[in-house]
Amino acid sequence: MKVVFFSSKRYDEDYFRTANDVGHELVFHETKLSPRYAVLAQGARAVCVFVNDRVDRETLERLKEQGVQFVALRCAGFNNVDLAAARDLGIAVVRVPVYSPHAVAEHTIALLLTLNRRIHRSFNRVREGNFSLEGLVGFDLHGLTAGIIGTGKIGQIVAHLFQAFGCGVLCYDIAENETLKNDGARYVDLDTLFEKSDIISLHCPLLEATHHLIDEDAIAKMKSGVTIVNTSRGGLIDTTAVIRGLKSGQIGNLAIDVYEEEDSMFFEDQSARVMQDDVFARLLTFPNVLVTGHQAFFTDTALTQIARVTLDNLSDLESTGSCSNEIQIN
Repeated sequence: MKVVFFSSKRYDEDYFRTANDVGHELVFHETKLSPRYAVLAQGARAVCVFVNDRVDRETLERLKEQGVQFVALRCAGFNNVDLAAARDLGIAVVRVPVYSPHAVAEHTIALLLTLNRRIHRSFNRVREGNFSLEGLVGFDLHGLTAGIIGTGKIGQIVAHLFQAFGCGVLCYDIAENETLKNDGARYVDLDTLFEKSDIISLHCPLLEATHHLIDEDAIAKMKSGVTIVNTSRGGLIDTTAVIRGLKSGQIGNLAIDVYEEEDSMFFEDQSARVMQDDVFARLLTFPNVLVTGHQAFFTDTALTQIARVTLDNLSDLESTGSCSNEIQIN
């Protein structure tokens, strides 16, 4: 099967070519998928896309004109895909529901520890011969309460890591995780989680119901000085509301690996360009904010699994017309 990749980087090509033991024809483009560039898929039966590719109805219609039958997401999230349009056009959409939940969970804790103990600031100071400890005060995690929003595989691992640090864990999800309940975590409503948590970590998908889950009203319900960590989807957070919370001190620390307008910046070298996003630029001015560029998933284990599962998904579609990882919509 010919598969055209969009938003691909050198590491994508390396891992996918290594995993391609079934002989798919793989064509890689750094270009992001959009209606304009759907023509690059001409002659392909499938396209492979990533989190910031545009897979709306117009794009899908253009892909259909090129003969595309399958859209393979090399990620778990699918909020950038118009599933109703794909269904109407007869295009199957598959994803990688699990690749390495440990990668994202461990990055979540890495962000929190780095920000809390100001390791990034200390690193820069020491390299300049500055050994002052002023402004580097952190806090013990032991004895604090961590609120986990979204308790799937990643959220479960994060909850266990917090418990290992001696934190109490509160959880919120539409479906309760029995393993976490048996391990001592307690499910509460969102308002209670906001009110009682010293640290709030986000691990839920971006849906209409979760868009701007962290908004001005939610922040007002939180403990003063709360720490928020987001390694899920940028749109879960209303960034302008969070900036107001940081300015007032209601939010004490913010660590994010995702940003709601990241598609114009992330995964590219922007160092020689003037920052065009004023909201993001303002966010970077805070000493109590730590941002990484959507790298929580970025481990050898995860990249290997993503490549293998994506190609297996396409092989299943090619041979049987169905796939267990196909996203269904009624």
